[in-house]
Amino acid sequence: MSAIKRAIKILGSQTALAEELGVTPQAVQQWEASGTVPVKRVIEIEKATNGKVSRQKLRPDIYPSEAQSHKAA
Repeated sequence: MSAIKRAIKILGSQTALAEELGVTPQAVQQWEASGTVPVKRVIEIEKATNGKVSRQKLRPDIYPSEAQSHKAA
């Protein structure tokens, strides 16, 4: 299950997640379809899910895990 789908499941629906973030359900649907969440929404989703969906899972290209960070060093 993708990170955005997990966030939707935790909040209960696309509409519930959209309301929590102050966006339209269509925006959430687009994120789910594309598999990409806008960077400015990642931390908001992490907070809305009480950390159950991390920024690293939502956007690993922007927020690599600690293990990946150490490999790069």
